[in-house]
Amino acid sequence: MSAAPYLPERVEIDAYGNGGFRFRDLSHKGSLLCLPGGVYGWPPADADQLQLTDFAEVLDKPDGIGFLLLGTGDNQVFPSGDIRRAFVEAGIGLEPMATGAAVRTYNVLLQEGRDVACALIAVEHHRSGS
Repeated sequence: MSAAPYLPERVEIDAYGNGGFRFRDLSHKGSLLCLPGGVYGWPPADADQLQLTDFAEVLDKPDGIGFLLLGTGDNQVFPSGDIRRAFVEAGIGLEPMATGAAVRTYNVLLQEGRDVACALIAVEHHRSGS
């Protein structure tokens, strides 16, 4: 990733909505990518427009990522076959779900110490992350 992370570690998402996310007393407007090496802004804004290149950071450095929770906005959207195949080839599970479900699941799995990462498309409605 070209930009520095907000934080150099995985952290729970405290809240989502209003077009962004809150975590560890920080807020981010837009989509978010949470990896073992940090929390980053993520350019995609629409799950229907996702491209394989949007997942380069995950697929190029899969260390510590057993699976990626993909928050696809207000509704569950399945990524293209090319994206799904790339995750299979990298040995990383890919679980698409609505962003709210992805945030809640990510927080639980993070507390359990699982090797999870998430890519979250921002939504407008506001919710707590837990």
